[in-house]
Amino acid sequence: MSDQDTDELKAFQNAMGDVKPIKQTSRVTLAQTTPGSDRINVLARREAATARAPETLNELSGEFVEPVDPNAILSFQRPGVQHGVFRNLRLGKYAIEARLDLHRHSVEEARQAVFRFVRDCLQHDIRCALITHGKGEGRKQPAVLKSCMSHWLPQLPEVLAFHSAQKQHGASGATYILIRKSERKRQDNLERHQKRRL
Repeated sequence: MSDQDTDELKAFQNAMGDVKPIKQTSRVTLAQTTPGSDRINVLARREAATARAPETLNELSGEFVEPVDPNAILSFQRPGVQHGVFRNLRLGKYAIEARLDLHRHSVEEARQAVFRFVRDCLQHDIRCALITHGKGEGRKQPAVLKSCMSHWLPQLPEVLAFHSAQKQHGASGATYILIRKSERKRQDNLERHQKRRL
């Protein structure tokens, strides 16, 4: 340390000699916890978060939706869906077990409704459902909700296939959707097949 540094340090110490730290009281009073209460609080918060998750985690993208023609036929089939099953869906041969009508819905309302509807169908073991979205003919932006259906439905892993409906169910203004089996239903089928083999 140089003489200059030593002189500066002495000058600083002399200047600060009578300075004392300020005593601070806690600004936040912490609640007294009992043993195990922290764990209970963590579990309660975790439970509340997981209870809200299914409602808030809407997987449907709100990004750019490619417009489709009002009279276009919507058609989608995941790999593994048998051609005979898809043909029966396309021809409206399956019983419609649930319906969702999106008339007078905004795009965001429709996005939420479709997401909840498909989840509810899966939960209640509904395999074939109908979504009525209309064609929006004569509007400034035709087929808005129909275009959204074409964009959203493939994003939902629960949807195995979909196709525009037959005339008696709304034609190209409505769409049949085929929903996969729930885990519960798959397990039931597996157990039933195993019993038959015995």
